[in-house]
Amino acid sequence: MSMQAVIQDHPGGVETLKIASVAKPVAGPGQLLVKVMASGINRADLMQREGKYPPPPGVTEIIGLEVA
Repeated sequence: MSMQAVIQDHPGGVETLKIASVAKPVAGPGQLLVKVMASGINRADLMQREGKYPPPPGVTEIIGLEVA
């Protein structure tokens, strides 16, 4: 099963972002899978896009840390 996500191949400006189909994640033990209806972009996301803020270990690299 797949889902839509904003992905990025390499750091840079907004031109490096694209919407693509990616594999839908599977919740592991003690985890919860959340269906995201909207995603926000915060400062950490902008810095991550520019290659200045790597995601914490074990966290998805898909940009969009704020969701509703």
